[in-house]
Amino acid sequence: MATFSRFAILDWSGDVLRGAGRVSAGSEAFAVPATFPRVAGEPAGATTPEELLAAAHAVCFGIALRSVLAQRGGSARRIRVTATVSAEKGGAGAQAIRLRSSHLTGVVESLTGVESAALDEIARAAEGACTISAAIRATVAISVEISSTERNPLDTGVA
Repeated sequence: MATFSRFAILDWSGDVLRGAGRVSAGSEAFAVPATFPRVAGEPAGATTPEELLAAAHAVCFGIALRSVLAQRGGSARRIRVTATVSAEKGGAGAQAIRLRSSHLTGVVESLTGVESAALDEIARAAEGACTISAAIRATVAISVEISSTERNPLDTGVA
């Protein structure tokens, strides 16, 4: 079994509510401004921990979806995944934020090799294989929706 690690660095100045920071990947793949999550009025171009989690979940699920699709003999020209992380602010301490759910929506373009009716089961298997899903599953509800953009010649019309 191979072991690996990844890291990111946050450089923050100021207090929580009025401060700001910059988060960068150890791989140098990204470096973006970061801010404390607000209910409304996020500064343009700044990210939050919840948005970074949504990005990680979208990437993880998308890669897992590609992998499971290939294992089942299928392929797609393109897969587009949106992860929407929902959270509540307040409660135990004014700044307490608690994740409530992550909803994954996927669209498969130019699906071949498998019937479109198999996408729901493939999506469930991909969600189960996603490491980000595994990390948050115990505390956050995860839902998945998947669709194909065009009619697949393998579709028999029978679900």
